[in-house]
Amino acid sequence: MEGDSVTLDSDLTEMMDDDLILWTFGPENTLIAEINVLADSMTLFDGVLDGIFRDRLKLDDQTGSLTITHTRTDHAGHYKLDIKRAIKTFNLTVYGVLPVPVISRNSSSSSSSCSLVCSVVNVSHVTLSWFRGISLLSSISVSDLSISLSLPLELEDQDKNSYSCVLNNPISHQTQHLDITQLCHTSADQGLPLLYVVLIASGSLLIVAAVVICCICKKCRKTGHRSTQLICIHIYHFKTSSFPLIMKLCHFNAHVIIVNAVETHDEDRTDSVLCKPTPAKTKSKMNAVYENVPKKW
Repeated sequence: MEGDSVTLDSDLTEMMDDDLILWTFGPENTLIAEINVLADSMTLFDGVLDGIFRDRLKLDDQTGSLTITHTRTDHAGHYKLDIKRAIKTFNLTVYGVLPVPVISRNSSSSSSSCSLVCSVVNVSHVTLSWFRGISLLSSISVSDLSISLSLPLELEDQDKNSYSCVLNNPISHQTQHLDITQLCHTSADQGLPLLYVVLIASGSLLIVAAVVICCICKKCRKTGHRSTQLICIHIYHFKTSSFPLIMKLCHFNAHVIIVNAVETHDEDRTDSVLCKPTPAKTKSKMNAVYENVPKKW
Protein backbone atom coordinates (compact mmCIF):
# COMPACT_ATOMS: atom_id res chain seq x y z
CA MET A 1 0.00 0.00 0.00
CA GLU A 2 1.06 3.57 -0.60
CA GLY A 3 3.40 4.79 2.13
CA ASP A 4 4.74 1.34 3.00
CA SER A 5 8.25 0.02 2.35
CA VAL A 6 8.95 -2.89 0.00
CA THR A 7 12.10 -4.95 -0.51
CA LEU A 8 13.02 -6.58 -3.82
CA ASP A 9 15.01 -9.65 -2.79
CA SER A 10 18.02 -10.68 -4.86
CA ASP A 11 17.95 -14.22 -3.39
CA LEU A 12 21.72 -13.98 -2.87
CA THR A 13 23.24 -14.99 0.45
CA GLU A 14 26.44 -13.13 -0.44
CA MET A 15 28.02 -11.41 -3.40
CA MET A 16 31.05 -12.69 -5.31
CA ASP A 17 34.21 -10.61 -5.56
CA ASP A 18 33.67 -9.82 -9.22
CA ASP A 19 29.89 -9.25 -9.10
CA LEU A 20 28.34 -6.25 -10.81
CA ILE A 21 24.71 -5.76 -9.75
CA LEU A 22 22.43 -3.44 -11.70
CA TRP A 23 18.88 -2.43 -10.76
CA THR A 24 16.69 -0.89 -13.47
CA PHE A 25 13.10 0.38 -13.57
CA GLY A 26 10.41 0.90 -16.18
CA PRO A 27 9.96 -0.01 -19.83
CA GLU A 28 13.19 1.76 -20.76
CA ASN A 29 15.23 -0.06 -18.08
CA THR A 30 16.36 3.17 -16.42
CA LEU A 31 19.32 2.50 -14.08
CA ILE A 32 18.41 3.37 -10.48
CA ALA A 33 21.05 1.47 -8.41
CA GLU A 34 24.44 -0.22 -8.90
CA ILE A 35 26.82 -2.33 -6.83
CA ASN A 36 30.37 -2.93 -8.10
CA VAL A 37 31.99 -5.41 -5.74
CA LEU A 38 35.35 -5.27 -7.47
CA ALA A 39 35.45 -1.47 -7.18
CA ASP A 40 33.89 -1.66 -3.68
CA SER A 41 31.22 0.89 -4.60
CA MET A 42 27.42 1.29 -4.28
CA THR A 43 25.63 4.01 -6.24
CA LEU A 44 22.00 5.16 -6.08
CA PHE A 45 20.61 7.05 -9.09
CA ASP A 46 17.60 8.42 -7.25
CA GLY A 47 17.50 11.70 -9.18
CA VAL A 48 16.38 10.07 -12.43
CA LEU A 49 12.78 10.03 -13.68
CA ASP A 50 12.06 13.47 -12.21
CA GLY A 51 13.34 12.37 -8.81
CA ILE A 52 10.51 9.95 -7.97
CA PHE A 53 12.98 7.75 -6.04
CA ARG A 54 14.84 10.56 -4.26
CA ASP A 55 15.70 9.55 -0.64
CA ARG A 56 13.64 6.38 -1.06
CA LEU A 57 16.23 3.77 -2.20
CA LYS A 58 18.41 1.55 -0.02
CA LEU A 59 20.85 -1.22 -1.01
CA ASP A 60 21.88 -4.19 1.11
CA ASP A 61 25.70 -4.39 0.93
CA GLN A 62 25.62 -8.12 1.74
CA THR A 63 22.92 -9.47 -0.61
CA GLY A 64 22.40 -6.62 -3.09
CA SER A 65 18.64 -6.50 -2.35
CA LEU A 66 16.86 -3.19 -3.11
CA THR A 67 14.45 -1.52 -0.66
CA ILE A 68 12.03 1.24 -1.65
CA THR A 69 10.70 3.30 1.28
CA HIS A 70 7.61 5.50 1.49
CA THR A 71 6.24 4.03 -1.73
CA ARG A 72 3.95 5.98 -4.02
CA THR A 73 1.69 4.84 -6.81
CA ASP A 74 4.20 6.05 -9.42
CA HIS A 75 6.70 3.51 -8.04
CA ALA A 76 4.53 0.72 -9.42
CA GLY A 77 5.94 -1.02 -12.49
CA HIS A 78 8.61 -3.33 -13.80
CA TYR A 79 11.96 -3.78 -11.99
CA LYS A 80 14.91 -5.86 -13.19
CA LEU A 81 17.95 -7.21 -11.34
CA ASP A 82 20.90 -7.89 -13.65
CA ILE A 83 23.91 -9.77 -12.35
CA LYS A 84 26.48 -11.89 -14.13
CA ARG A 85 24.95 -15.14 -13.00
CA ALA A 86 21.24 -14.37 -13.68
CA ILE A 87 18.55 -11.85 -14.50
CA LYS A 88 15.55 -11.51 -12.20
CA THR A 89 12.42 -9.41 -12.80
CA PHE A 90 9.80 -7.96 -10.46
CA ASN A 91 6.39 -6.46 -11.14
CA LEU A 92 5.45 -4.08 -8.32
CA THR A 93 1.90 -2.87 -7.66
CA VAL A 94 1.35 -0.02 -5.21
CA TYR A 95 -2.23 0.52 -4.03
CA GLY A 96 -3.22 4.01 -3.02
CA VAL A 97 -4.97 4.89 0.23
CA LEU A 98 -8.65 4.52 -0.51
CA PRO A 99 -10.98 7.50 -0.06
CA VAL A 100 -14.41 7.09 1.53
CA PRO A 101 -17.13 6.96 -1.16
CA VAL A 102 -19.58 9.87 -1.28
CA ILE A 103 -23.33 9.21 -1.66
CA SER A 104 -25.49 12.03 -2.99
CA ARG A 105 -28.88 12.58 -4.58
CA ASN A 106 -28.85 12.75 -8.36
CA SER A 107 -30.62 16.06 -8.98
CA SER A 108 -30.38 15.69 -12.76
CA SER A 109 -32.56 12.58 -12.80
CA SER A 110 -36.14 12.97 -14.00
CA SER A 111 -37.27 9.76 -12.26
CA SER A 112 -40.04 9.96 -9.69
CA SER A 113 -38.13 7.55 -7.45
CA CYS A 114 -35.13 8.39 -5.27
CA SER A 115 -32.12 8.55 -7.62
CA LEU A 116 -28.73 8.27 -5.90
CA VAL A 117 -25.12 8.18 -7.05
CA CYS A 118 -22.01 6.91 -5.24
CA SER A 119 -18.74 8.47 -6.42
CA VAL A 120 -14.97 8.56 -5.80
CA VAL A 121 -12.17 10.56 -7.43
CA ASN A 122 -8.56 9.83 -8.43
CA VAL A 123 -8.54 6.08 -7.89
CA SER A 124 -6.93 3.11 -9.65
CA HIS A 125 -6.99 -0.68 -9.27
CA VAL A 126 -10.33 -0.48 -7.43
CA THR A 127 -13.91 -1.73 -7.59
CA LEU A 128 -16.92 0.42 -6.61
CA SER A 129 -20.05 -1.50 -5.57
CA TRP A 130 -23.59 -1.05 -4.24
CA PHE A 131 -24.87 -3.54 -1.64
CA ARG A 132 -28.32 -4.16 -0.19
CA GLY A 133 -27.50 -5.78 3.13
CA ILE A 134 -24.85 -8.32 2.08
CA SER A 135 -26.21 -8.80 -1.45
CA LEU A 136 -24.27 -7.25 -4.34
CA LEU A 137 -26.49 -5.06 -6.55
CA SER A 138 -24.00 -3.55 -9.03
CA SER A 139 -20.30 -2.76 -9.42
CA ILE A 140 -17.77 -1.05 -11.65
CA SER A 141 -13.97 -1.51 -11.80
CA VAL A 142 -10.93 0.40 -13.04
CA SER A 143 -7.43 -0.96 -13.64
CA ASP A 144 -4.26 1.12 -13.74
CA LEU A 145 -5.77 4.47 -14.73
CA SER A 146 -6.26 7.13 -12.07
CA ILE A 147 -9.80 8.31 -12.78
CA SER A 148 -13.10 9.19 -11.12
CA LEU A 149 -15.84 6.59 -10.72
CA SER A 150 -19.57 6.91 -10.13
CA LEU A 151 -22.28 4.28 -9.73
CA PRO A 152 -26.04 5.11 -9.74
CA LEU A 153 -28.82 3.52 -7.69
CA GLU A 154 -32.60 3.92 -8.00
CA LEU A 155 -34.77 3.45 -4.90
CA GLU A 156 -38.44 3.78 -4.08
CA ASP A 157 -39.22 6.51 -1.56
CA GLN A 158 -40.73 4.01 0.90
CA ASP A 159 -37.77 1.58 0.71
CA LYS A 160 -36.64 0.62 4.23
CA ASN A 161 -33.75 -1.72 3.33
CA SER A 162 -30.13 -1.15 4.37
CA TYR A 163 -27.81 -0.01 1.58
CA SER A 164 -24.06 0.68 1.43
CA CYS A 165 -21.49 1.74 -1.15
CA VAL A 166 -18.11 -0.03 -0.96
CA LEU A 167 -14.80 0.90 -2.57
CA ASN A 168 -12.20 -1.86 -2.44
CA ASN A 169 -8.91 -3.10 -3.85
CA PRO A 170 -7.18 -6.45 -3.17
CA ILE A 171 -5.81 -5.33 0.21
CA SER A 172 -8.28 -2.83 1.72
CA HIS A 173 -11.76 -1.31 1.46
CA GLN A 174 -13.82 1.74 2.46
CA THR A 175 -17.58 1.66 3.13
CA GLN A 176 -20.21 4.42 3.16
CA HIS A 177 -23.64 3.52 4.55
CA LEU A 178 -26.74 5.13 3.05
CA ASP A 179 -29.01 7.26 5.25
CA ILE A 180 -32.31 6.89 3.40
CA THR A 181 -34.20 9.25 5.71
CA GLN A 182 -31.80 12.07 4.89
CA LEU A 183 -31.57 11.64 1.11
CA CYS A 184 -34.92 10.09 0.18
CA HIS A 185 -37.62 12.12 1.98
CA THR A 186 -41.11 12.03 0.54
CA SER A 187 -43.42 15.05 0.53
CA ALA A 188 -45.68 13.28 3.05
CA ASP A 189 -42.77 12.66 5.36
CA GLN A 190 -41.84 16.33 5.19
CA GLY A 191 -45.38 17.38 6.12
CA LEU A 192 -45.68 15.21 9.22
CA PRO A 193 -43.30 17.21 11.46
CA LEU A 194 -45.18 20.44 10.70
CA LEU A 195 -48.48 18.73 11.52
CA TYR A 196 -47.08 17.58 14.84
CA VAL A 197 -45.92 21.12 15.65
CA VAL A 198 -49.36 22.56 14.89
CA LEU A 199 -51.13 19.93 17.01
CA ILE A 200 -48.78 20.38 19.97
CA ALA A 201 -48.99 24.17 19.73
CA SER A 202 -52.79 24.03 19.56
CA GLY A 203 -52.89 21.87 22.68
CA SER A 204 -50.63 24.33 24.47
CA LEU A 205 -52.91 27.15 23.36
CA LEU A 206 -55.95 25.48 24.95
CA ILE A 207 -54.09 25.00 28.24
CA VAL A 208 -53.02 28.65 28.33
CA ALA A 209 -56.56 29.81 27.55
CA ALA A 210 -58.02 27.63 30.31
CA VAL A 211 -55.53 29.03 32.83
CA VAL A 212 -56.46 32.60 31.86
CA ILE A 213 -60.19 31.85 32.25
CA CYS A 214 -59.58 30.31 35.68
CA CYS A 215 -57.62 33.39 36.76
CA ILE A 216 -60.50 35.66 35.73
CA CYS A 217 -63.00 33.50 37.60
CA LYS A 218 -60.81 33.52 40.70
CA LYS A 219 -60.57 37.31 40.54
CA CYS A 220 -64.33 37.60 40.30
CA ARG A 221 -64.84 35.40 43.38
CA LYS A 222 -62.33 37.41 45.44
CA THR A 223 -64.17 40.64 44.75
CA GLY A 224 -67.43 39.05 45.93
CA HIS A 225 -69.16 39.61 42.63
CA ARG A 226 -70.88 37.06 40.52
CA SER A 227 -70.44 37.51 36.83
CA THR A 228 -73.53 37.20 34.74
CA GLN A 229 -71.67 38.71 31.84
CA LEU A 230 -70.35 36.74 28.90
CA ILE A 231 -66.55 36.96 29.27
CA CYS A 232 -64.57 36.11 26.16
CA ILE A 233 -60.90 35.77 25.40
CA HIS A 234 -59.48 36.00 21.89
CA ILE A 235 -56.11 34.29 21.57
CA TYR A 236 -54.19 34.48 18.34
CA HIS A 237 -51.80 31.61 17.69
CA PHE A 238 -48.15 32.33 17.01
CA LYS A 239 -47.46 31.93 13.29
CA THR A 240 -46.45 28.34 12.62
CA SER A 241 -47.83 28.68 9.08
CA SER A 242 -49.24 31.33 6.80
CA PHE A 243 -52.65 30.96 8.55
CA PRO A 244 -52.20 31.15 12.34
CA LEU A 245 -54.96 29.66 14.45
CA ILE A 246 -57.22 31.86 16.56
CA MET A 247 -59.57 30.60 19.26
CA LYS A 248 -62.31 32.42 21.11
CA LEU A 249 -63.05 31.04 24.56
CA CYS A 250 -65.90 32.43 26.65
CA HIS A 251 -66.91 32.17 30.30
CA PHE A 252 -70.55 32.37 31.33
CA ASN A 253 -71.88 31.46 34.78
CA ALA A 254 -68.81 29.33 35.67
CA HIS A 255 -68.85 27.52 32.32
CA VAL A 256 -66.06 27.71 29.77
CA ILE A 257 -67.27 27.60 26.19
CA ILE A 258 -65.22 27.39 22.99
CA VAL A 259 -67.14 29.75 20.79
CA ASN A 260 -65.15 29.41 17.58
CA ALA A 261 -61.82 28.38 16.09
CA VAL A 262 -60.95 30.06 12.83
CA GLU A 263 -57.91 30.98 10.77
CA THR A 264 -56.83 34.60 10.45
CA HIS A 265 -54.17 36.84 8.99
CA ASP A 266 -54.34 39.38 11.81
CA GLU A 267 -51.43 40.27 14.03
CA ASP A 268 -50.84 38.16 17.17
CA ARG A 269 -52.71 39.55 20.18
CA THR A 270 -54.66 38.58 23.31
CA ASP A 271 -57.90 40.42 24.28
CA SER A 272 -60.11 39.89 27.26
CA VAL A 273 -63.18 41.43 28.83
CA LEU A 274 -62.79 41.93 32.57
CA CYS A 275 -65.40 40.89 35.07
CA LYS A 276 -68.13 43.47 35.60
CA PRO A 277 -69.98 43.36 38.92
CA THR A 278 -73.73 42.92 38.73
CA PRO A 279 -75.46 45.78 40.60
CA ALA A 280 -77.55 44.63 43.63
CA LYS A 281 -81.29 45.33 43.63
CA THR A 282 -82.33 48.00 46.23
CA LYS A 283 -85.70 48.74 47.59
CA SER A 284 -87.17 52.22 47.13
CA LYS A 285 -88.16 54.36 50.12
CA MET A 286 -91.82 54.04 49.15
CA ASN A 287 -91.62 50.28 49.37
CA ALA A 288 -89.77 50.54 52.68
CA VAL A 289 -92.51 52.68 54.28
CA TYR A 290 -95.40 50.49 53.31
CA GLU A 291 -93.65 47.21 53.67
CA ASN A 292 -95.13 46.39 57.13
CA VAL A 293 -98.55 48.03 56.72
CA PRO A 294 -101.26 45.41 56.37
CA LYS A 295 -103.12 45.47 53.18
CA LYS A 296 -106.82 46.38 53.14
CA TRP A 297 -109.05 43.87 51.59
